[in-house]
Amino acid sequence: MESEIANATLKALRRVLRATDGGTRRLAVATGLTPSQLLVLREIDAGEAVTPGLIARRLQFSHATITAIVDRLVALDLASRSRSDQDKRRVLLEATAKGRRCLAEAPDMLQEIFADRFAALPAWEQAMLLAGAERLADLLGAGDMDAAPLLDAGAIDRA
Repeated sequence: MESEIANATLKALRRVLRATDGGTRRLAVATGLTPSQLLVLREIDAGEAVTPGLIARRLQFSHATITAIVDRLVALDLASRSRSDQDKRRVLLEATAKGRRCLAEAPDMLQEIFADRFAALPAWEQAMLLAGAERLADLLGAGDMDAAPLLDAGAIDRA
């Protein structure tokens, strides 16, 4: 027998999934990129002497995932790779002019909106939401799944 609370929880979870899907679609229409690709492009554009390892640490993605995403960004002429003049083993990443235009035209990402609104909540409410979300993941058998802090339903390195 299903309870009203269980149904209401499933409906709320479904709304989260639909919002995530809608945010991903809006981003794809505006830029042609996935949320993870846009995040990586932003990290590339954020500083000088940016390396794939630095981006992997900042975004909490695997190095292999960053490599696949950078491959895609380079293929789209949104980013470029070069060797460091000081250490030829280091690969440096830079956003191209096309990449910077793409960043300027990109809509706000759903996780940025979430982060801003979440940060405005009191600490006790943040902790409550985290506990509830972790419990939902456990109930759905996803408690041990590896996941990046990214609101996107697909594989983060998809082409």
